[in-house]
Amino acid sequence: MNLQQFYQRFNVDYELVRKAGFNPYYPVIESGLDDIIIVEGKKFIDLASNNYLGLANDIRLKDAGKLAIEKYGMSLCATPIASGYSELYDMVRHKLSEFVGLENTILYPSCYQANNGLFNVIAGREDIAIIDRCSHSSLIEGVKSAGCKIWPFRHNDMTHLEKGLKISQKYRQAYVITESVFSTEGTIVPFNEIVALCDKYGALPVIDDSHGIGVIGKTGRGILEHADIKDYNGIYTASLGKSLANSGGMISGKKEIIDFLKYYSSHLVYSTSIIPSSLAGIDAILDIIDKEFPERSKKMWHYTKLICDTLIELDYKVSNSSTAITSIKSGNPLETLQLTRKIFDRGILVTPFIYPSVQYNEGRIRLIAGANLTQPTLDKALKAFRNIND
Repeated sequence: MNLQQFYQRFNVDYELVRKAGFNPYYPVIESGLDDIIIVEGKKFIDLASNNYLGLANDIRLKDAGKLAIEKYGMSLCATPIASGYSELYDMVRHKLSEFVGLENTILYPSCYQANNGLFNVIAGREDIAIIDRCSHSSLIEGVKSAGCKIWPFRHNDMTHLEKGLKISQKYRQAYVITESVFSTEGTIVPFNEIVALCDKYGALPVIDDSHGIGVIGKTGRGILEHADIKDYNGIYTASLGKSLANSGGMISGKKEIIDFLKYYSSHLVYSTSIIPSSLAGIDAILDIIDKEFPERSKKMWHYTKLICDTLIELDYKVSNSSTAITSIKSGNPLETLQLTRKIFDRGILVTPFIYPSVQYNEGRIRLIAGANLTQPTLDKALKAFRNIND
């Protein structure tokens, strides 16, 4: 074996970056998520982060984190199954269960780990995973690791989904896997229909509510509240690092499945527990959402409408979103990076998606306006978009 040849296999191809004259990935953030953020020494308007409710730099979260550090230190330096299962961890998981209306919850260091580690515990070769083709990488990779049959269905296409469910009858168990809010398009899953189809064919629904929790639903409790689903019999996952403004991931559902995951999910059992300051932050933010969601949600949706209406007026091609995500259709990877550079040059931080995150000619530039922004700051961002076209 030649080690030089081995390392040459992993050279990053920067040809696209060279052509665009710009690399938007891994920007160095030098401040908290305030109204204006600092990126590599320059002032930017943040339309890139998932700070939907604008609470990531809230003093109440920071104070809660400080108190947790004073009591527990930076980390308990152990996995939850050993000595990393604090009273704070236990309290927060029960509080999250109550928040989303499910029996039990377990917490992972990230939702990627939660999604990635779920399926090899619950599924095997005798099973079939019927998954929306636009689902997040963590769900797709998780399903692959289980070794089960994989049957992708067209995005939010219930007729195509039912075709897969008919095929699934010869398997031990069918899982229907999707997201609540799809992060590049801003589309919402017709989850009532999926649950009804799962009931009809004896399948188990699995929903990732990462971009829904704290955003949709009358009181911000996510997809189950939004769809008015009671007595949900499936599995629910979500990130705690988007609207909930902390870090970690959750899996919720029936007590039996959560108890099983506690002992058999390697992604949980062998990972150091979420740090205490994040747990305290989650505890604090759930209380804030209970009190302030209507006001913060109203501001978030107002900003979203202003951005979307302005982009349409300026003849940008905008995805048909029904969420707080505004997504510009930006073409192939080079066109996407070139447009992103024009936006960056005007002091606006956005998130570009190129192949393989999306189809080759279906690049997207995502904009999320958090409720922490001020109206003058948003007006400045809209003016910048107008100047791009001048």
